[in-house]
Amino acid sequence: MGGPEQRLGSSDPGQVGCKVWDRWNGDAAKTDPSSEVRTRPRRPRLVPPGGHVPIPTVVPAAIVPPAIVPPTVAPPTIVSSAVVPPAVVPVRARPVGRPRPAPLPVLGSPGSPGQLRIVPWVDPVADPHGVHPCSRYVELYWLGVIGPSTTWLLRRLSYGLEVNPDGFDLDLTETARSLGLGDRMGKNSPFRRALQRLATFELARSHGPTGMAVRTHIPPLPLRHLSRLPESLQISHRRWMVEQRLPEPEQMRRRAQRLAAGLAAAGRDRVEIERQLASWQFHPSVCFHAAEVAVRRHTS
Repeated sequence: MGGPEQRLGSSDPGQVGCKVWDRWNGDAAKTDPSSEVRTRPRRPRLVPPGGHVPIPTVVPAAIVPPAIVPPTVAPPTIVSSAVVPPAVVPVRARPVGRPRPAPLPVLGSPGSPGQLRIVPWVDPVADPHGVHPCSRYVELYWLGVIGPSTTWLLRRLSYGLEVNPDGFDLDLTETARSLGLGDRMGKNSPFRRALQRLATFELARSHGPTGMAVRTHIPPLPLRHLSRLPESLQISHRRWMVEQRLPEPEQMRRRAQRLAAGLAAAGRDRVEIERQLASWQFHPSVCFHAAEVAVRRHTS
């Protein structure tokens, strides 16, 4: 059966000459000096007389890897683009009752006029409940919301509408310099911001391409702006709102009593208080009663 290295058996049943086996097994083999075949001792194998019995190859089950079953992948669903509706982007709605103010004319741009047409804003709903722009109410409550520059500009425009009820042309540069706001008319200039705040707080609105309508009766301060004022002014504003529901003589009497109490705290006597109230156009009987009550409460 070939050369000596391929011979698996020998005449000696206890010896097997196989260089390949010895080389793989790594054991020290015995060497036959006649055939130069290394042998090693081995247990005798029982071979039936009929011949050689092949040894079946048995592989342990732990070595056999499990069958890999590929995962079932569903085919992609193809949807026509005509069936899929377009994505809807939500748009934040503006609260009802608060229209967006119209943009004012662009001042200081090339070709823009140096004057602005001012006309009165007639509002039949808010005007009966409004106050004068130069009143103490505007100074106490609106001033902390719109700022001093816008307050002075509102009063300047109100005075112009009193002199010219049908409207007048406002010189922009002259008005800005007279209010201490400089002569710049750009988008971020102080005078431009003051005009824009009038429109933001709905005290003015655009009137044509080069005009602006301004309120002549300032409505009460909305609640959303009232929360920005100090606590003392909020309490005073609530008291003012209660007095507005009273008759006019009662409102005048309470106002005279508050003024008389302040004069008495400043050290004025009854005669001086009565004379001061009369100079403020209060009725003589109201002045006398308010001065007497104020002096009595201050001395008690």
